This record gives sequence, C-alpha cells and structure tokens, in this order.
Amino acid sequence: MKIAFFSTHSYDIESMERIAKEDGVTPAHEITFLVPRLDHTSARLAEGCEGVCIFVNDIADEESLRALHAGGTRAVFLRCAGFDMIDLKVAKELGLAVIRVPAYSPYAVAEHAAALMMTLNRKIHRSYNRTREQNFRLAGLLGFDVNGKTIGVVGTGKIGALFARIAAGFGAKVLAYDVVQSPEALSYGVEYVSQDEIWARADIISLHAPLFPSTKHIINTESIAKMKQGVTIINTSRGGLIDTKALVEGLKSGKVHGVGLDVFEGEGEYFYSDCSGGIIADETLARLFTFPNVIITGHQAFFTKEALDNIGHTTMTNIKAYAAKEPLVNEVK
Repeated sequence: MKIAFFSTHSYDIESMERIAKEDGVTPAHEITFLVPRLDHTSARLAEGCEGVCIFVNDIADEESLRALHAGGTRAVFLRCAGFDMIDLKVAKELGLAVIRVPAYSPYAVAEHAAALMMTLNRKIHRSYNRTREQNFRLAGLLGFDVNGKTIGVVGTGKIGALFARIAAGFGAKVLAYDVVQSPEALSYGVEYVSQDEIWARADIISLHAPLFPSTKHIINTESIAKMKQGVTIINTSRGGLIDTKALVEGLKSGKVHGVGLDVFEGEGEYFYSDCSGGIIADETLARLFTFPNVIITGHQAFFTKEALDNIGHTTMTNIKAYAAKEPLVNEVK
C-alpha cells in the first residue's frame, strides 16, 4: 500500500521514518512525505495512494475528499486526536475509512497549558526580555498566588483531567464542566458545575473541549460578560472555541487580564510556517500580538518527544490494521 503524508516537517519525517521501520510498516508499505498541507489542489499529489495521513491544519473538506477518492484513496489516517478538519459525512458517503490517534501524550498538552498559565501570571515573558537588556526592575511584573484561586476547566477528557490534577497541585479550587463527568477528575477533588458557574467563579479558565457545533465560540461576548473582572483564559484545544473578536474586546476593556493561546481560529494560514518576513493579514491575530498580556504559541502544546513517538507508533498500528483488514479500533464513525 502507498501512503502519502501531508504537512510534514523535518521532525515528522525523522520520527515517522524511524518508527515505520521499527514497527514493520516499511518496506512492506511505501510512504511518501509531502510538505504541502492537504487541500483540494494538493490532493492530486496523493494520486495512486490508497492511504493519506493528515494533521490538524490540513483541509479535508468535501472538495479535497472527492479529489482524493478520485485518485484512489480509500483511507485517511489522522496524526492527531481531533477530527474537525475532515468532513465525516462526505467521508462516509465515499466509503473512506477515517482513523485517528485518540491519545498521544495528554501530559504534553496539559503541562503546556499550565506553562502558559504561569508565564502569564508571573510575567515570565516580559521579565525575560527585560533581563536580556540588563533591566532588573520589578515594576509591572506583579503576579498572584495560584494557591487558593479558582480554576475552571472546560472539558475533562484525558487532557482536561490531567490539567485539573496540575491545578489542584497548586492548591487551587478546581471547577469543571463537561457533558460526562470524569472519574479521574473527580478523584482530584474537582467540582462539576454549569458553564455559567465557571464563567462567574473562575479566576482562570482553561479550555480542553473538542470543537463541535455545540462548542464553537463558547467564549463569546455573552460569556465574557459573565466572567470575573481580570479573568485569565487559556486555550490549548481548538481555536474555534473562542470568538476572537469578542476576546479582543474583553482585553481592551480590561475584563480579561491575560490570554494564553496555543491555537487560533484560522491558524492554518500561519501556524507551522515561518511568516517572519511577511505581514499577518489576519487583523484579529495581528491585534492580539499587540497586547503585552497575550502569549501565543504556534500549536506546539503536543510537541514533546514522547508525544511524537506515541503519534508515530499509533499511526503505524492504524496503517497495519487497515492493510491487514483487521478491526480498526481507532476509526472515527
């Protein structure tokens, strides 16, 4: 079987080539690594490949999927847990198997969320820049004790539950919202409440929910209005959870004290690319960069050695299961 991997970088290629050999996927199957991200025009690069492997910012919409199918593709392997980038209805219509990596390293993302939280609170990014210029004054760097504060966790899957554990370790009161309560989160002393109660009570809100129509823009003008003055918002899940224009207004008014984003709605045009020589055309993203109390990282929360290894091994397991016509335990239906 031939498989085309889209949106690959040097670290992807190095990791996947090694793991493909370790797991016996190559040379039995032929893997081609492609730099472009998948869209309706680049889909032709996978012509003759029964499988394609895509990542978070690939565009597997109806047009892309029909182009892939016409070229002989019958399986789409995801190198990630989320599947909001693929039109599942069209995939089902075309008979395309969609297989994901349901968990790779929840610790990586949860720890990154905590890092954003503490960097914002203690102004580490500003302090770093000052001391590099031999400026050791403390004015403007005042933070607060996380101990005793209230942290709201929206979404308590594997990542959200681990973030709740980290938050509890700081001595914070942890509130959570999810449609299904997590026994793991409950074991850390988490209190499940409504979304509105999280908005009203939390000093810090961390988003760990998947992106569905029901969760799109859960952070919006109305929800921000219900929040405490000076709230901190962290998002390491999906950019579409936040109405970014409403977030900018919250920052301008002072209602929102700090924002840590590893994801951004519309990030596909920028993230995983070097845009330093150009201009950010997205006015909302450009505006966010002007706030000293906003930290943006380029969807790197997952990026640890352990996570790359786990993504690689699970992807190879999925490929072997599909090729052998075995049950696809990680299939998205």
